[in-house]
Amino acid sequence: MALSQKLEIRQSQALVMTPQLMQAIKLLQLSNLDLAAYVDNELERNPLLERSAETEADADRRAPERTDSGQEPVSDWAERPVDAPTSAADQPDSGEGDSNADDEPAPGGHTAADAPLGYAEWGTGTPMRRDDGDYNLEAFVSAERTLADHLAEQLALAITDPGRRMIGQYLIDLVDEAGYLTADLATVAEKLGASIGDVETVLATLQQFDPAGVCARSLTECLAIQLRERNRFDPAMQMLIEHIDLLAKRELAALRKLCAVSEEDLADMIAEVRQLNPKPGLAFGSTLVQPIVPDVFVRPAPDGSFIVELNSDTLPKVLVNQSYYTHVTKSVKNDKEKSYLADCLQTATWLIRALDQRAKTILKVSEEIVRQQDGFFVRGVQHLRPLNLKTVADAIGMHESTVSRVTANKYMATNRGIFELKYFFTSAIASTDGGDAHSAEAVRHRIKQLIDAETSDDILSDDTIVERLKAAGIDIARRTVAKYREAMRIPSSVQRRREKQLASEPAAH
Repeated sequence: MALSQKLEIRQSQALVMTPQLMQAIKLLQLSNLDLAAYVDNELERNPLLERSAETEADADRRAPERTDSGQEPVSDWAERPVDAPTSAADQPDSGEGDSNADDEPAPGGHTAADAPLGYAEWGTGTPMRRDDGDYNLEAFVSAERTLADHLAEQLALAITDPGRRMIGQYLIDLVDEAGYLTADLATVAEKLGASIGDVETVLATLQQFDPAGVCARSLTECLAIQLRERNRFDPAMQMLIEHIDLLAKRELAALRKLCAVSEEDLADMIAEVRQLNPKPGLAFGSTLVQPIVPDVFVRPAPDGSFIVELNSDTLPKVLVNQSYYTHVTKSVKNDKEKSYLADCLQTATWLIRALDQRAKTILKVSEEIVRQQDGFFVRGVQHLRPLNLKTVADAIGMHESTVSRVTANKYMATNRGIFELKYFFTSAIASTDGGDAHSAEAVRHRIKQLIDAETSDDILSDDTIVERLKAAGIDIARRTVAKYREAMRIPSSVQRRREKQLASEPAAH
């Protein structure tokens, strides 16, 4: 076969990840603390960026045009009802599916595609290269593991129910550095709109986590949990723990009488108690616990709807100093300095646009979550609706990956507490009549109600529960009912029948 040269024209589509697009995506998934650190780094690197010192009252009076000083301001965010219409122009996507904006000419004659990186994570100069001055060995040191992170990982494996997982995360956030739960369960149940039984069940699960004794409400409960873990919580040891104050006072004679043990046995019991850890949470070091700062506020409106607003304190307020750029440009001496100033102006402009876009995207996703989960805000955790990323993405005209990034490391302050945005996504159970799907949490609650209402003469099997749920319009499989029942630590119908019969025998005699 002879070799020859020829020209061919081909048409293809490809997604080009420009530095600006990568920056917008990176900023979208940062928490407010990481974002503040990122912006601080950019302020140090870019001489054309400066922090805004204006107050909220000044921001309200400021017109959208350029100010007298020639500075281009960042968009303000006022509170907005959740039902307010939102135009596509006011709420742009994160840029994942829009590459046209990347080809706009930037100041200095550069396009976005050939703009130098100049960002904190890449350094300046050649793309994808770190300067020697930006190479920080501390970036490779692993972060210290916190007690809250350790408990949250165990929570994700131990509890699959979305509602109870939300209760568990709420309780974990209330655990102090020593490992003790510092909240009243009745107050937590009222705050979340859950039953006190559900909160106690979740707490019992948390108290089985590592380290032993964590999530206890008192020293007595902490020591008791650790002794149960060692299988040493017998009646004598229980009596000793309940009267631990006598041990502190060294009233050993009174303790020996209460525990009904010999002096030698009491000495062994005291030695065993001294081996326990009264503050199990301190095993994770003295890492400074950062308080959660919500990114979004949700509060009820007088008409029964909800008002969603961004937390302006978490939004970095930076400006491009156009006056300084104009002044410095007049004194440039060569093309290298001119190119550097143009690059700085382009980088600063894109950073402000990315921050503005990030704020709009967070607000848009939060508004849709509030619309979808209004039952939770009104009636509590048992009324969570089935919700996934695709539902929100389709409703607001964004990609699922954009919604996923927005819901990571973002928190919403509501009338029921502060929750991460991802907690509002729950699985769905289909409806038998083709109507709206049912939340998995609502189905679990229905199963628990049916079992709680059964009598010793009428114990419901899993098949019977399936039939009753289908009669109520819930299409569910038997294995799903069994899985939900086991997750709620409810025994099988055979075990429940035996327990109820044993409980009724003393009454019969």
